[in-house]
Amino acid sequence: MNPELNNLADEFWEYFLETNPLTAHLNGDYRYMDKVEDASRAAEDADIRTYRRIATQAAAIDPETLDAADKVTRETLIYEAGATADIAETRQAEFGIDPIFGPQAAFQVLIPQLTVETAEHAERMLDKYRGVAVMIDQLSDRLREGIASGRVNARFAVDKTVAAIDSMLAIPIEDDTFLKAQMPESFSDEDTDTWRASAAVIVKDDIRPAFLRYRDVIRDEVGPIARSDDEAGLTFLPDGDLVYSRLIAKYTTLPLQAGEIHQIGLQQIDRLAEEYREIAGPIVGTTDLAQIFTALREDPVLHHTSGTDVIAQCEEAFAAAKAEMPNWFGRLPKSDCFVQETSHGAVAFYFAPAEDGSREGTFFMNTADPSSWATYEVQSTAFHEGIPGHHLQVAIAQELGESVPAFQRNGFISAYGEGWALYTERLADEMGLYSSELDRVGMLSADSMRACRLVVDTGMHALGWSRQQGIDYMAENSPMTMHSIVEEIDRYLSNPGQAVSYMIGRLEIQRMRAEATLAMGDAFDIKGFHDAVLGSGLVTLPTLDRIVREWAASTQAR
Repeated sequence: MNPELNNLADEFWEYFLETNPLTAHLNGDYRYMDKVEDASRAAEDADIRTYRRIATQAAAIDPETLDAADKVTRETLIYEAGATADIAETRQAEFGIDPIFGPQAAFQVLIPQLTVETAEHAERMLDKYRGVAVMIDQLSDRLREGIASGRVNARFAVDKTVAAIDSMLAIPIEDDTFLKAQMPESFSDEDTDTWRASAAVIVKDDIRPAFLRYRDVIRDEVGPIARSDDEAGLTFLPDGDLVYSRLIAKYTTLPLQAGEIHQIGLQQIDRLAEEYREIAGPIVGTTDLAQIFTALREDPVLHHTSGTDVIAQCEEAFAAAKAEMPNWFGRLPKSDCFVQETSHGAVAFYFAPAEDGSREGTFFMNTADPSSWATYEVQSTAFHEGIPGHHLQVAIAQELGESVPAFQRNGFISAYGEGWALYTERLADEMGLYSSELDRVGMLSADSMRACRLVVDTGMHALGWSRQQGIDYMAENSPMTMHSIVEEIDRYLSNPGQAVSYMIGRLEIQRMRAEATLAMGDAFDIKGFHDAVLGSGLVTLPTLDRIVREWAASTQAR
């Protein structure tokens, strides 16, 4: 590997881990386990300087002097460092109230996933908890900066986050999530009780008071001047259009404009209409699209009533996928993947394995409202979040070894990672994994959600749509339950741009496959294609396109 590039790649990843200690801990790196993220403006300034310098230095390396693998690393490093600096410059912490992924939700999921292997680790976890209180106060300070600059959240985000914090604070301290970190196997029951008693004091004296202060800033300082839900999108902020354009660049890795993405979404919605009539029509007894959606959304027989049943259905889908994968992939991950029930966060999400092997891959199904899960939605979700979706891509990247820089093994580019996961929902149909025609409807429902995302995310953040317009559009163009639709819309408003990465990435991977198939003819091999897509770790879509083209050309030459 080119020494200068290798040093830059190492510097990038080391700086990322040092400034994102929770991520480092999740990855099995315990060097910073006594710390949490610094949410101050000064830390953000330091990030901008460091990432901008790394991107500039990487861009200055002549690509003609690099081998194929180094070219991938250079391109990815330029994107990752540059995009990180671009987004940090938008100062989103100033309007960072997030009812979906904010600290009141994130720590509920994160803490039980943090491994604690020694007595020293356990002591350092207590220091981490003290740092949580500092971080929450920093988030309060950032919101005050937003008030001063005229950049504040919409009403829904204020109300939902305040309610979530109140709910969290109402939990008895002895049941608090911060007491649920994994203790060392060497700990006796007495050791664990002693540690939890110390943690409870920090929760009572530091963490909960900080959350109370955070809640009061949101409720009493942001609340009175919060934007109307009719003006919840970024376009209603003073610099919102610039912020959104940078987010689109980050989340698609392509030179796309909001209007283009909006049109792609509308086209996908039109395409799906005929598939619903063909696959779902015979099941519900009509070809009227509105009636199909109503039946799928409202028929109680088609919805779960138990979180346990949701998890069991996921596990059945996993078993089928694991049995079939060798026929479609040359490289398979060593790490396993499991599903876990949760009542916090997004409707479904994935946690990567720890690189040190201390934790397997895990994906979470939010069953706070089991009836929001249609029986036909679960299999497509399992394939997306677990196998052959996120877990296959992430675990294979981690297992590529030191020939690939650490940031390419462990980082995440949404257009690539989410595009791959959505691609596998359709791939699962080719693999014969869906149990019935009804389960295939789940594939369509998932497509509807991702196509709607292109329309409503751009609609609300660039075209001036209200929150209610977004809700109404998804209700008219998907079979999702109203509970799920509202949660999705609030996610898009709280995390602008990320939602467009899924379908844009999927369409690009499908395009690459179609072009390779056409160019290669009988030489095309699906295992080889998938191994090419997954074989370099973290990449942008333009880099992936080049990798696939080079694979196709070299295969034909052989």
